[in-house]
Amino acid sequence: MALLAGLHPVLEALRAGRGIERIHVARGAGGPRIQEAIELARRSGIPVRFEERAALDRLARNTAHQGVLAFAVEQRYYAIGDAAAEPIVLVLDGVEDPHNLGAILRTANAAGVSVVVIPERRAAGLTPAVAKAAAGALEHIKVVRVTNINRAIDQLKQAGFWIYGLDERGGETYDQVRYQSPAAIVVGSEGKGLHQQTRKHCDAVVRIPLAGTVPSLNVSVATGIALFEWKRRAGGTKPAG
Repeated sequence: MALLAGLHPVLEALRAGRGIERIHVARGAGGPRIQEAIELARRSGIPVRFEERAALDRLARNTAHQGVLAFAVEQRYYAIGDAAAEPIVLVLDGVEDPHNLGAILRTANAAGVSVVVIPERRAAGLTPAVAKAAAGALEHIKVVRVTNINRAIDQLKQAGFWIYGLDERGGETYDQVRYQSPAAIVVGSEGKGLHQQTRKHCDAVVRIPLAGTVPSLNVSVATGIALFEWKRRAGGTKPAG
């Protein structure tokens, strides 16, 4: 079973109809959203256990839980073929920090991205910390886990996708490149950026120009900037001027 800790992950799992074995609520925890979680669970026939907060602390294993957690069926991984009909796919080339991955999933959902591709090795997977940081977005995103990112990119190309890498060493800036659709935006790992082999598989590698003295952006922030620029133009053409 997968542990979901916190109001957003638990509520979104309940709303999405994900299989939940039981939820735990801290005694004394209140508020409209806690009450909504309790009512949704009871309406679905899911047992609700009221316990001391210390018991939830132990169950949550150091993950902040806001007085509510749930045990749900494991989130399944999807196949690369599930991306075929999407207008945009996000590919993560080795994001290792669970909080970064969760933040990226939350941002991807906000930008209208439905499919995110991650590698099996040397990268964060779908852990309780990721679910917490994603704030419920995990219920609405298909996460594809692959053994080889470059092979997955090639499969996307064969399905008609244009591949845009995001890297500080890119050529054109993210807001000037001419995006084609469907598109896959590829983001590198923290600190290292895109792997050299991954860069070679991209149709274009773009960068975000920085005006300050800090040499780079957090990977989740950079991803958000790129996704919302794509969303703004909806795969359209290069701006005039």
